[in-house]
Amino acid sequence: MSQTTYRGRQDRRAFMRFAGLAAALAGLFRLGRAWAGDEAPRRLNLLLITADDLNCDSVGAFGGKVPQITPNIDRLASQGMMFARAHVTVGVCQPSRSALLTGRYPHRSGGEGFHHITQLDTTTLWEQLAGAGYRTGLMAKVPHCLPKATDKPDTVVDAADLGIGRDPELYYKHALEFMAGASKAGRPFFLMANSQDPHRPYSGSDQERNTWPNKKIAPPSRTYRPEEVVVPGFLPDLPEVRREIAEYFSTVRRCDDTVGAILKALADSGLQDNTLVMFLSDNGIAVPFAKTNCYLHSTHTPWLVLWPGKVRPGAVDDEHFISGIDYMPTVLEAAGLDAPGGMDGRSFLPLLRGEKQDGRTMVFTQFHETFAPLRFPMRCVQDKRFGYILNPWSDGRRVFKNESQSGRTWPAMMHAAADSPQIAERVKLFQYRVLEELYDFQADPDALHNLVSDPKYKAQLDAMRNALRDWMVRTQDPALEAFDNRGNPEALAKFMESQAVASQAGNKARAKADKAKGKKNASPQAGEQQ
Repeated sequence: MSQTTYRGRQDRRAFMRFAGLAAALAGLFRLGRAWAGDEAPRRLNLLLITADDLNCDSVGAFGGKVPQITPNIDRLASQGMMFARAHVTVGVCQPSRSALLTGRYPHRSGGEGFHHITQLDTTTLWEQLAGAGYRTGLMAKVPHCLPKATDKPDTVVDAADLGIGRDPELYYKHALEFMAGASKAGRPFFLMANSQDPHRPYSGSDQERNTWPNKKIAPPSRTYRPEEVVVPGFLPDLPEVRREIAEYFSTVRRCDDTVGAILKALADSGLQDNTLVMFLSDNGIAVPFAKTNCYLHSTHTPWLVLWPGKVRPGAVDDEHFISGIDYMPTVLEAAGLDAPGGMDGRSFLPLLRGEKQDGRTMVFTQFHETFAPLRFPMRCVQDKRFGYILNPWSDGRRVFKNESQSGRTWPAMMHAAADSPQIAERVKLFQYRVLEELYDFQADPDALHNLVSDPKYKAQLDAMRNALRDWMVRTQDPALEAFDNRGNPEALAKFMESQAVASQAGNKARAKADKAKGKKNASPQAGEQQ
């Protein structure tokens, strides 16, 4: 053996001993950090699942009375945490989702209508997570979930590639592919997976057949007959209403099928233990006195949270109010990321740990603009018992018009009004509203009895008015002028003129975005409206 060979072997042995010692020391160092609680954890994945126009009380876990309507969502509730007093910020699709993804009230972001936000100094969740190295994904409801034109998720799956946002099997396939891609890349993920159910056209309806005459739409795992469903208490129980509600609940069941498919994809990805899951609906059912309004059924949402090892299974929070504007600050804190300035919402992470949190005794909601677009500004404050609504657009002449008047329910109400004074009064109220409304939502969740003129409730009315005004001052709400001059018809008319001017900025933003996409004269895809 040559001296060179001998020395080479000695060098290799010395290197191996050194490498082994270095590995052992590194292991001891990591172990020491872990003992000290300083071991860097895996980056938290974020999964947001939304339903489209799902009423809170349609879900079994939230008191739904239709048999076996939401088994997958109910299972999620049993595995995680339910928030009984959760609300979205505004009761219509794109503004509601913009609030989720900016943490700001619509009048503070400029996201009041169906357009990109106009306050470009607003930081979106897409921007914040992309900057932190997250792999971001968006499934369906694409135009409504990008607050800025510059928001560019890494993966975008359009509704057309998901069976018009209604095929659970396709949701499973694309969700699993996205999660696997993030895992392979060694990056945490944020996926916003949006079912387009139970938005109209409802499953099995004439409207569905007429909208997509040559399309095969995935059927729900169960359909419902009119006699099996419960008509919401804020609607008259008429045959055509009951028929539409049955179609709606069949569509709710398909929404539940989709939620189950997405959760199965998460389980099959192997990433469930390190993923924070939240589920909610963007607003209430698209019928009169729910969607595109400020009633309890407009914004009350079935908010569920699943976070293995962090959130106690089966937990229910029926004390604290949380709002759509709170989603972004909460998930950022959970992920250990800095929150941008300017958000109106605040993290409810303490509630997920089972703690109490001050300042959650009320929720503030609002409405601005329909898809048309037509301006019908509303403001609302709710506590555990009462809800107060301001309608500065209501002047006895202006007629409310929105998407929830399509379908079977509104024509049936209009027809029945000819013979029923009670239904006629409901029709009139929906069309013209009144300047102020006060309801005891604890006793009257369907908002059938306006207490604003009842002297027995003057103290509650004054308290709610004061709470709303304080919030309007705090958030620099342009509607403060209307509130302070609510007894002055001329001042209210002037306010509505300013609203028309304010909406022009949003309309220009929408036209600019449509033109950039080559859709200047195109109508939106069904299911992407409101």
